[in-house]
Amino acid sequence: MLNQIKGLHHVTTMARDADANNRFFTDTLGLRRVKKTVNFDEPSVYHLYYGDEAGTPGSVMTYFPFPHIIRGRPGTGEVGETVFSVPEGSLEFWKQRFAEKGVEGVVSEEAFGEKRLRFTAVDGDHFALVEAKNDARNAWTGGSVAGDEAIRGFAGATLRLRDSGASEELLKFMGYEHADTAKGIKRFVMPGGNGADVIDLQTLPNMPRGELGSGSVHHIAFAVEDRDAQLAVRQSLLDTGYQVTPVIDRDYFFAIYFRTPGGVLFEIATNEPGFDRDEDTAHLGEALKLPSQHEHRRAWLETHLPEIKD
Repeated sequence: MLNQIKGLHHVTTMARDADANNRFFTDTLGLRRVKKTVNFDEPSVYHLYYGDEAGTPGSVMTYFPFPHIIRGRPGTGEVGETVFSVPEGSLEFWKQRFAEKGVEGVVSEEAFGEKRLRFTAVDGDHFALVEAKNDARNAWTGGSVAGDEAIRGFAGATLRLRDSGASEELLKFMGYEHADTAKGIKRFVMPGGNGADVIDLQTLPNMPRGELGSGSVHHIAFAVEDRDAQLAVRQSLLDTGYQVTPVIDRDYFFAIYFRTPGGVLFEIATNEPGFDRDEDTAHLGEALKLPSQHEHRRAWLETHLPEIKD
């Protein structure tokens, strides 16, 4: 069993409209945009990162906004819901805020003994806020949500699967422990994790496989401290029979990827070097930052990337 993984690092999703996406996460949810860069493989498309003040691993939601992408079809083999942590007693604030902002799909419920507020973002992607009892992480309060109700980071995510058996074994191998089962959903928790340490498995044997599009999660990333820990995880996964990519430099972290038995794309990402490697923390996410291989295209990209109204 691995002991290097500490919980989630980030979740990356597809979107259609960069400005609408930016507005929802910075204005409606009050997160900080910590990086404005481009897709490594398609630099005419943004890669936008939102999180806490420093973009701490376990707080970062990221998006690829493709202007002409079709809407994704929800299904199995993907992340079905991403869950943010908020303080106890704050859901009424969020319920009122969502009503004022016109947020859709808002539903109050209780699961695993926790109060939660489910909602959808602008591309139909599914989220929830959960009242966490002992989350000591500092929230970003320099934006549109300046009070104690602000989001602390991720609590975790739900994976939709046709069969969960092999994914359960994978999570246990990664260091997660089965904590509870409720309404057919199995909860796995990372002991001593980073706060973003819950993975729920929802088994839907008759649901078709999801089709990637706007609102679909492209991959879910798990955090390790550094490159040595990542290499140890990679070797263990290879030894277990998984096909794992070489280490890829993503500028703000190093990444490896592998496809899970249930079809979900997992990433293992390092906490180093962080989002302040090319911007001062006070100014994160303000300037367009380009991977070095695309810097020569800056003039063209600055005039052709869609406008984001800050």
